[in-house]
Amino acid sequence: MTRTSENPAAGIGLRILSGFLFAVMSVCIKATSAEIPVGEIVFFRSAFALIPLVVFLWLRAEFPHGLATKRPLGHLLRSSLGAAAMFASFASIARLPLAEATLLGYLSPTFTSIAGVLLLSERITVWRVGGVVLGLAGVLALVWPEIGQGDINGDRLWGYLFGLLMGILTACALIMVRSLSRTENPGAIAFYFVIASMLGGIATIPFGWAMPDSYGLIMLILAGLFGGFAHIALTLAFRHAEASLLAPFEYLAIVWPVIADTLLFDTPLSYAFLTALPLVVSGAAMAAVEGRRRTR
Repeated sequence: MTRTSENPAAGIGLRILSGFLFAVMSVCIKATSAEIPVGEIVFFRSAFALIPLVVFLWLRAEFPHGLATKRPLGHLLRSSLGAAAMFASFASIARLPLAEATLLGYLSPTFTSIAGVLLLSERITVWRVGGVVLGLAGVLALVWPEIGQGDINGDRLWGYLFGLLMGILTACALIMVRSLSRTENPGAIAFYFVIASMLGGIATIPFGWAMPDSYGLIMLILAGLFGGFAHIALTLAFRHAEASLLAPFEYLAIVWPVIADTLLFDTPLSYAFLTALPLVVSGAAMAAVEGRRRTR
């Protein structure tokens, strides 16, 4: 699609829609996480996300020839990192309130900024340093009230650790996406990531899968479908509008998990979360601004 097809209003609407769909996906995952192992959730989420993705690529005449690649090892590394990030993300969602797990995901731009310096020899700038400082300050504000008093629940501690690991792995995966995008079709990058996640989920069968009841099965299927449609909406959003225009709407996505925690899971917002929220979001915004300034 060429830039003559730009439609900023449509791009903004699709960006907001993608954030909402990702939040609904997370709600479905949270609803099943007490009974279904993480590996099984990853498999179902990936398998059913493949359906809308393949249909989308076929409608764009990019399936199957658009999956051809000259960099199979690059896809393998990116897909493996992305799949590991998905495992960590779902493990965090299972152990933390949805809003807190989502907030930790906003650390990805901060870690991407660090990875750019360490792996790609990019310059250290005020924007990078500011983003890192604010992001880490937000994490400290989130966890310190419990850690400082020594009464943190073990599950919550693991939830925080998995959330941080997810941010690091996502940052590394995004660095690979940045590299692959120079020569590879975005549809191929997404397709191989979904396949790798499915295989990773299947590999956990020996560690025990649970037979879901009808409600759990519906939630698992919906998690995959909503996740697949969310990726499509996100892709189309960036085809209709510049990333700089869509940037502020990325951070609206935190609203949906907050609503879900309050209305669906009866989880009140903690003072620590409300303190950490502006710090983490500001850090992510500074890191994102630096990335877009460098791109321009």
